Amino acid sequence: MARRKKRIEHDNHDRWLISYADFVTLLFAFFVVMYSISSVNESKYKTFGDSLSSAFSSRPTPSEPANINTEQEKLLKSLVDKRTARLGEQQRKIQDRMNKLAIDFRKIMSPLIDQHLVNINPTKRGVEIDISASLLFKTGEAALQPAALDVLRQVSTVLSKEELPVEVQGHTDDVPIVTTQYPSNWELSSARASSVVRTMITDGVPESRLVVVGLASNQPLVANDSPENRAKNRRVSITMLAPNVERDSSRSESP
Repeated sequence: MARRKKRIEHDNHDRWLISYADFVTLLFAFFVVMYSISSVNESKYKTFGDSLSSAFSSRPTPSEPANINTEQEKLLKSLVDKRTARLGEQQRKIQDRMNKLAIDFRKIMSPLIDQHLVNINPTKRGVEIDISASLLFKTGEAALQPAALDVLRQVSTVLSKEELPVEVQGHTDDVPIVTTQYPSNWELSSARASSVVRTMITDGVPESRLVVVGLASNQPLVANDSPENRAKNRRVSITMLAPNVERDSSRSESP
């Protein structure tokens, strides 16, 4: 029987195209998936942005009722009006209190007021009593004269009944002073204010309420252009300070 001839197989040199096509397909699918993951949903992004704007802005967005802000504004206005009314009432009571103090001081010091040795003025800071230095001290000195002690005792009697802080300021004219004890008007004005404060403490005013300030010639009442005007500027000012309504209210409302 004749033998069958063996079939000769040839190598297929184009088989690599199949693998290449599979690789390209997989690569395309990979990029499609990456693109779908990285793409932004614009509608959801816009909703998220509107939510943030609504949270951090007082303006109503189309998605929320406009009357919400209206109610908030009414509530805020009501709170502001109540606080303003409360502060106004406190300020009125303080003003009445300071006016009464000024009247009391005028009653007990009316003879000195008539002699132009004492002047009493209600100011924004409180009630200010200007006492002429000629009534309190000798020229160039800070030791109180005996006649001044009775005047300060009357002032201290009123001040000791109150709980408000008291500021005592010493003032001089613009004539320079150069002595061993007082090298300048700064030292003289401070020493005079300190002498008044020490006497007030002796007369019953708590020292924790007292403040001493020496201002030399820096806050004149009138121009230092005549002996009479210089005499007006040489003074000690005693001011009972009015309460600060805004500051005290803020402290009481703080947690």
